Amino acid sequence: MNHVLTVSHLAGRIGGQLVVEDVSFEVPATGVTAVLGRNGVGKTSTIKSILGLIQRTGEVTLEGRRIDHLPTHRIVQLGVGYVPEDRELFSGLTVAENLSLAIRQKNPRLDFVRELFPEVCVERAQQRAGTLSGGQQQMVSLARALINDNRILLVDEPTKGLAPKIVDEVAVALREASNTVPIVLVEQNLKVIDALAERVVVIDAGRVVHTGPARELLDDPARVQQLLGVHGEVAA
Repeated sequence: MNHVLTVSHLAGRIGGQLVVEDVSFEVPATGVTAVLGRNGVGKTSTIKSILGLIQRTGEVTLEGRRIDHLPTHRIVQLGVGYVPEDRELFSGLTVAENLSLAIRQKNPRLDFVRELFPEVCVERAQQRAGTLSGGQQQMVSLARALINDNRILLVDEPTKGLAPKIVDEVAVALREASNTVPIVLVEQNLKVIDALAERVVVIDAGRVVHTGPARELLDDPARVQQLLGVHGEVAA
């Protein structure tokens, strides 16, 4: 199997404190790979370590090229898209301005994001991002990453705090996006994982404790309880 991203013995620190201890996993060149774990075990810090947003050691390769020595802006320029946990939009700028600032290629995928998110990218294009609902802001954050051609997309907690209907809409958008770019998805909602992920990586205390097919884990409620501390039954 070809791998678009390989992470080997990754460690990350924030303010000198070790928050990612020893993380290794591979991301296939297609589909969705979910990163799971209890709160506070290092999932977001792993994503930030890959991107160089926090101090890190270890090896990260993108399609065979080492990127762990590069600054964040160079990693993004190489095609690593990022959707942060807290969206991080420019609240005083319009939706259109937020998207424009994210463009890094001659022919951005404007038609794609407008078709995927017509409400925010077309109907609310001139509305200030800070006046949007949480779900709408999440869609702008996704559109901002998807407006460029990426080799991989790192998406951190996209359904956090959203109403169930909006969660479903975000999941549909991610499924559509995964047809064109492999995704690493940090997510707590097992229903979303069940709908999207082919593979899972489970982190605990800054280390990988399980990798494998998503279906295999989700079909084992006892294992889900052991690894994630939640009941493993996925709602119909």
